[in-house]
Amino acid sequence: MNVVISKPVKKILIAQPKPESEKSPYFDIEKKYRVQFVFEPFIRLEGITAKEFRKQKIDITTFTAIIFTSRHAIDHFFRICEEMKVAISQDTKYFCITEAVALYLQKFILYRKRKVFYGADGTNKSLFSVINKHKENENFLYVCSENQQDNEIVNWLKSNHCDFQLGFMYRSISNDIRALFVEHAIDMVCLFTPSAVRSIFDNFPDFYQNGTLIGAFGGNTAKAVEEAGLSLNIKAPDVHIPSMTAAIEHFLATHQSMK
Repeated sequence: MNVVISKPVKKILIAQPKPESEKSPYFDIEKKYRVQFVFEPFIRLEGITAKEFRKQKIDITTFTAIIFTSRHAIDHFFRICEEMKVAISQDTKYFCITEAVALYLQKFILYRKRKVFYGADGTNKSLFSVINKHKENENFLYVCSENQQDNEIVNWLKSNHCDFQLGFMYRSISNDIRALFVEHAIDMVCLFTPSAVRSIFDNFPDFYQNGTLIGAFGGNTAKAVEEAGLSLNIKAPDVHIPSMTAAIEHFLATHQSMK
């Protein structure tokens, strides 16, 4: 990706909570490239109540397979099941976007005894490949946010004639991030969800990029950035760049010498 940098990158805003571990790659990047990271979630998730969920008229016990694209989805799925006193069959299959998300299921199920599948590289394409091998006679429940479904997943399920339904179990709400941009001279903003892109415009309806570099994690986030009329400078995951930290480091290693 050809990128023209008008000024050196010094301060990078990460639209996520600050890592709890001091061994996070972010802190290694700070030392190596003499940049500063500012961490602040652009959105917060609010669980949909069992009363609200019942209005969707979904019987969770009728589904033979569940699709999870995040740990949040897993948390809220089992929360709803507990609140509604729904028992999940041991024969239920779980399809997860990554191995990390799949392993998070251990918090709620006996992982070794369940049928858990996940994509090879964290992309929707690899998730589709796994689902495609097991989709016969399955009834899928795609657990997602009320205002943030992955349209690529929805369209694939439709076009591949899968029996499925969307289960809205939480919603994303924009945080007030206006003070961040006032208090900090931000050179780069890294976003992880389409809702984070929406949060920018909820806070700044007339947002103008004005040379600020933007990074996006995930195809849907990248698409949201571009559909908002913004220039996308960093995209992850990509070949040999599996994470946002790897993408940031690659970018700095390539371009920071220009300062």
